[in-house]
Amino acid sequence: MTINIEEIEDYLSIRIPESDLITLESSRRVTGPGLLWEKPGAILDVFTSYFDKQEVVDCWTVEIQKVLDAINWKNIHIKTRIFDTGVNLAISASIDLLYSAVFVIETSWHLTASKLFEQSSDDFDALISDLLKVISMEQNPPILELQDAAEKKNIDVLWDDDFVSLGHGTGSQKWGINEIPNVDEVNWDNLHNVPVAMITGTNGKSTSVRLSTAIAEAAGMVSGSTSTDFVKLGDDVLDYGDYSGPGGARMLLRDKRLEIAFLEVARGGILRRGLPLRQASAALVTNIAADHLGEYGINTVEHLADAKFAVARALSDDGILVLNADDKLVANNGLSSQNTICWFSLSDNNENIITARYSGGLCCWLDNGKLHYFDGNEITLTINVSDIPIAMGGAAKFNIQNAMGALCLAKAMDISNEAILKGLMSFSSTPDDNPGRCNEFKIKGARVFVDFAHNPHSINAIADMLDNIPSNKKYLLIGQAGDRSDQDIMDLTDGALKFNPDVVATMDMEDYLRGREFGETAAIIKNQCLKHGIDEDNIPHFSTPSEGAQYIIDQLEEGDLVLLLALAERDKIFDMLKAAT
Repeated sequence: MTINIEEIEDYLSIRIPESDLITLESSRRVTGPGLLWEKPGAILDVFTSYFDKQEVVDCWTVEIQKVLDAINWKNIHIKTRIFDTGVNLAISASIDLLYSAVFVIETSWHLTASKLFEQSSDDFDALISDLLKVISMEQNPPILELQDAAEKKNIDVLWDDDFVSLGHGTGSQKWGINEIPNVDEVNWDNLHNVPVAMITGTNGKSTSVRLSTAIAEAAGMVSGSTSTDFVKLGDDVLDYGDYSGPGGARMLLRDKRLEIAFLEVARGGILRRGLPLRQASAALVTNIAADHLGEYGINTVEHLADAKFAVARALSDDGILVLNADDKLVANNGLSSQNTICWFSLSDNNENIITARYSGGLCCWLDNGKLHYFDGNEITLTINVSDIPIAMGGAAKFNIQNAMGALCLAKAMDISNEAILKGLMSFSSTPDDNPGRCNEFKIKGARVFVDFAHNPHSINAIADMLDNIPSNKKYLLIGQAGDRSDQDIMDLTDGALKFNPDVVATMDMEDYLRGREFGETAAIIKNQCLKHGIDEDNIPHFSTPSEGAQYIIDQLEEGDLVLLLALAERDKIFDMLKAAT
């Protein structure tokens, strides 16, 4: 039987009872470890301020069990999460029935909502009959046999609508969903996993991915990475775009040239689809700060931490979880983890560093201008911060933390000390090595920094660093995406103003208006600058980032200092700056 995913995806349209008392987000397939658990399946988000959340959960639990019994789905787990504005409802499912799982959970919600709203539901037998039809269309027993055999050999299994693959990179093989071989036809000797690290957090993800990749390349390995910019393997860009979700990871991990991988893992990918793998060698959580709250029931930084720590569920049994001991939320979540942890800190007096050193744990710390790595028995690697270009002589504390995180990942993936040192010492904050992250240009004797910082945590970090650099006149270019709240925009502006600029150039970004009028976001930024005592004549406004950048370039004199928060037209601004040097 040939499986047609497009036909299955649109096969059913289940009526959802409507009411102003409840808002329902679209149901979705989850392919792997995510916010709630490590299982594939389907999830539904329900928002209400009227109904008691536990009442919703209790009602749904009864209805979903009725549906599961009627379609004879055995050994299915259900999971619920109550949060301040609603509930998440989830069921597990086998990997060949994820679209069917979505229809199952939608059917259960149809019945639940009908009860809650005291409305008549559709005929139950007809609903079940429709479910059984789509299940028969989607089920693919050969995939499950392949998955079972691979898991017994600790070989990772990746799947999507079109393909199923075993292993990673040089040890991988993939098949179309209608071309699954018998288990005894697979050449298992050629299949294996390669070292894979997942990197998540609020800030520092892209820098950590790029730095880790540079270390692996220094070790002579064919290294690949995914990020918000592209999927890259060695010098080849496989595709441009935001690939911080599972799709980019599968693209990279199925490339048979790959020997080691570093995956940027963003919040959105975790919450929408979950993680694509279950046999990662290591995972890094850089930090947790408020960013993109209010989606999928993630309303607080504590909720965000729960989501980010999904990476711990995708580690192999001997995988290592690398954690920032200086971040309270990261540390608290780490202390409740059952994984092997490698801590890193800017202080040798950090409690988790002290505990790790005395208990034979893994850790890395900063002391007297040097980074020290402890393998559980002794210090096996030391490097001067002054030898790490992105640390900017120790001024860039956030990049010292990024360097420690990358160092710990490299040790977890058995990369040699020689390669780690070479990678750390050769990677710099240039547009080539780390585009959009604290890139420095020297123009007319002035120092110009370009950064992609776009939330209060990252903007505070870059502004604090630059405020310590001696200068004559300071310039700031700033704009913000329109989908941020007014308060978010004001907070972002406050963070940038810690740079203490003399001139603030505000800008609009046509592609980032996101529901706001042209000039609306810039007006909020300007008003906040006025509150901080900046003269209105020193707050010019520009229609594009490049126009604002050119204005600043034209004003520069020796000894000036500039921060360009280039959220858009970054490449164009780079070209302008290179031309002016």
